[in-house]
Amino acid sequence: MSEVQVGKEADHHPYKRPRDAATLMLVDRSGPVPKVLVGKRHANVVFMPGKFVFPGGSVDKTDNRIPIAAPLSAGLEANLAKGSPKTAPSRARSLAVAAIREACEETGLCLGRKVEGSSKKLPGPWSAFSDAGLLPDPSGLFLIARAITPPGRIKRFDTRFFTADASAIAHRIEGVIHADAELVELVWVELGSEHLADAHAMTKNVLNQLQKRLTTGPLRHDAPLPFFHWYSGKMQLDMLPGED
Repeated sequence: MSEVQVGKEADHHPYKRPRDAATLMLVDRSGPVPKVLVGKRHANVVFMPGKFVFPGGSVDKTDNRIPIAAPLSAGLEANLAKGSPKTAPSRARSLAVAAIREACEETGLCLGRKVEGSSKKLPGPWSAFSDAGLLPDPSGLFLIARAITPPGRIKRFDTRFFTADASAIAHRIEGVIHADAELVELVWVELGSEHLADAHAMTKNVLNQLQKRLTTGPLRHDAPLPFFHWYSGKMQLDMLPGED
């Protein structure tokens, strides 16, 4: 276990139980240097205003009920169960699907696949998938890290950081990014870019983990899983063994 630096934020708020959340880090490896997709948050939002972040958000009650094009891999499901509190298989599915939904809602980039015989109209934010003849596809996701917000913050999340290759983008929705949206700017940036210099400390921590994974070759489920959590009054990093 090692200590991790965290950003300076107000820590005097009443205790809140962390909400399950999911983030998707899309990576473009078509060029000589991998690029990651980040969005700039609106200056008036409560959580991390004006910061460059990965698309993501809380798990929704519909995420476990939406049909998917293919199941989670066994390795991903096993990795999602690691850390404390434990994650049930049904919750693991919800987390992976939530990452895809949030990315589609916030960036207009949707990870899905056409499935023969699937023509049912999907509800709410999922309508973009069924309109395009797709179902969300979490089968190509990899878990990069898990991080739980320290107590005392205005919002607390138990966030799972997923990654997927940009080639998995199956549909694009125009007009999602604009001056009044949650994300006002969307850019593909090289790791270490100046766009990331002012990123939140935990965003930088997870980016470092992603960069390490990308330098070792193809992504694998058996790589060690970073788990950032609050322990004995400090943010700690545990490296949990991965699984195939």
